[in-house]
Order: sequence, then structure tokens, then C-alpha cells
Amino acid sequence: MEKPFHRFGAAAAVPLFDGSIEAGGGALVLPLLASCEVRLQGIRKSFNHTEVLRDVSLTVESGEFVTILGPSGCGKTTLLRIVAGLELADQGRVILSGRDISELPANRRPVNTVFQSYALFPHLDVAENVAFGLKARRFPAEETRRRVQDALAMLHLEGFRRRHPHQLSGGERQRVALARALVNQPDVLLLDEPMSSLDAKLRSEVQLELRLLQRRLRKTFILVTHDQNEAMTVSDRIFVMREGRIVQSGSPAEVYDHPASRFVAEFLGTTNLIAASTENGVCRTPLGPLLPRVTPPWQEGVLAIRPERIKVRSDRPIANGLRAAVSELIYRGDHIDVFVQPGGLRLRCLTGVRLALGQRVWLELPAEHLEPLVE
Repeated sequence: MEKPFHRFGAAAAVPLFDGSIEAGGGALVLPLLASCEVRLQGIRKSFNHTEVLRDVSLTVESGEFVTILGPSGCGKTTLLRIVAGLELADQGRVILSGRDISELPANRRPVNTVFQSYALFPHLDVAENVAFGLKARRFPAEETRRRVQDALAMLHLEGFRRRHPHQLSGGERQRVALARALVNQPDVLLLDEPMSSLDAKLRSEVQLELRLLQRRLRKTFILVTHDQNEAMTVSDRIFVMREGRIVQSGSPAEVYDHPASRFVAEFLGTTNLIAASTENGVCRTPLGPLLPRVTPPWQEGVLAIRPERIKVRSDRPIANGLRAAVSELIYRGDHIDVFVQPGGLRLRCLTGVRLALGQRVWLELPAEHLEPLVE
């Protein structure tokens, strides 16, 4: 007989993999779970005649941690909700491990979502919140107890099982929401900006915990966020979205070091933009001739270089050198932001570098870090 389903549960009601992992001290915790490939093909979605997703296609490999990154209103949360089955696409397909699940309702999809608000039940304690999906699907009491115990141990929540959500910190509530999702053993875990309400220090700690957890479980995680630091910290790959489209994808290093457009360069970190025109393979700029990493595909456009890639030199560089004066110094603790004229360039130096306002220096803009952008 078919097992019952609940919209908070996953479609698979039995373990998807019979291995196990060890917590500290050798205690067995949740079984290693099956992971799977997620493919989105030609996804389109409109609300009130406004198109919010425009022919979005992407593939998330099995066991990969992927982040969909973009500003508010770009369509990233709608895309995640379509994977979860909480929204249906107007066009396109959602394929999980080769199976088209586009028409399956949310309670039939082997995915779980951790929401921005955590969506914990205030009248239930931690253990009851974690057990909710299992009880709704009528799991045997002993199996429910074992899974809840293992999930709490994996996320270091054993001492919190009888506390209620209002008695927990933001980071603890976030871990309870993760435990409640993982106890159902989903094929894919979806994360809808779950760290946005945490303070900066706690957010950085939880990001690292989340990354380590994903590596231990070797499961497919899909996160949506507008926080580029978060995306850089946790991701195997990043998909950058703008106005309902994927505009660039790649590893954090690829997307950061080689932005394809001005939007990506400015959205993902800080960058210097230099107007340029090409002539005989050389870029003419207000700062003088510069040689970029690759030949620009345009006659007039923009070059980009990250502040930390610019080098301060005591002598004139062989290529891509610039003589400039220090116009501003801002101490940041682990580095100093330096602004120079002409050009208004911004660079970053270690705190041990001795610079003074008005000091004239040689700068090198290394060709391997000077990127031609496509507007």
C-alpha cells in the first residue's frame, strides 16, 4: 500500500542509502542519503503578465552545493519554489535523476525546503518540530525516535530537545530547521536565504557549518541568496541571476576572477572599471595603454580589475604600469583600502605596507587580472 504523504515531508519514506556516518565520539548519526542530479529546462514563469523567469536552464550535479545568486526581484526564489513544487512553471521541465517531476505536487517530490523564516511551530519543542514530518507520514514511533535523535546529534542539538523556538537563538533555530528537513532524507535540500536574519558573526559561523554538513552528507544542496560572501563561502558553483535569466555560472573563483559582464563584476564584490578602446590589440584608456587578459570583443568598452589584484611597486613595471598619488587611506583591520589619482582607482594593501596621503607610487595592473567586460 502506498505510504501517506504530507506537504512538509519528502516523497521517499524509506532510507535512500544504507550507509552511515559517524559523529564525534563514534556515535552513528543519519544514514548517508542518496543524492541526485537536478535539471531545469526552459523554465518560464509570469505573474500578472509580468515575466519573472525567462527561459532558465541549468544543471546541478549529484552531490553538488550550488548557489543561485542575485538581487531582490531577479526570480531566484520563484525558481527555487518551482523546484520544490510550491509554484508550477508556465513552460519548461524540472527533471530529478532523469525523471520529469514538473507535474508532481510538492508533497510527492523528494525535496525539502529550509525557509528564510525557518517556519518552526512555536507550540512544539525542538524534538517535536524535527519529528513533525515523520509523524505526519505515520512513521513507526521507534523509527521516528531514532531519526530525530540522530538528526539532533548531527546538528549538535541534543541538549535543546525540550526547548521551544522562542527559547533558542537565531543560529539554533536555523539548525532545528535544517534537522527537520534532513530527518526526512530528501534527495535534494533547498535553502531559501536561511541565514539572512542572523547577525554577521553568527552568519559566517553557520555558513561554515552548512558547508561542512553538506560535504559530510554528500547531498545535493541548492541555496538562493543575495549575499555574495555567503555564495563564495559555501558553493561548488554559483549561478548569477538578473531579471529572470542566468547571466553567468561557474565556480566561485571563475565567476569572481573572470566576470562576463559589468553587472556580475559589480554585484560580486568590489571592482575598478576603466573605460577603454582597442587599437591594434592594445587597449587605450585614460590611464594609458593597458594589455588585458584576453583581446576584447569590442572596439569600445570597459575593463575591470579587483582592488586586491593591483600591486604597489617601488619601481616602474614592465607593462601595465601607472604612476599615481595616494588620495585616501581607510584602515579596515586586516587590510587598508587605498584610493589613488588619477583614475580614482581603489586597491587593497596589507596593513604592513607603509603609505601616506599624497605619496606617489608605481602601480601594476597585471594583465592576467584585467578583464574585458561585455556590457
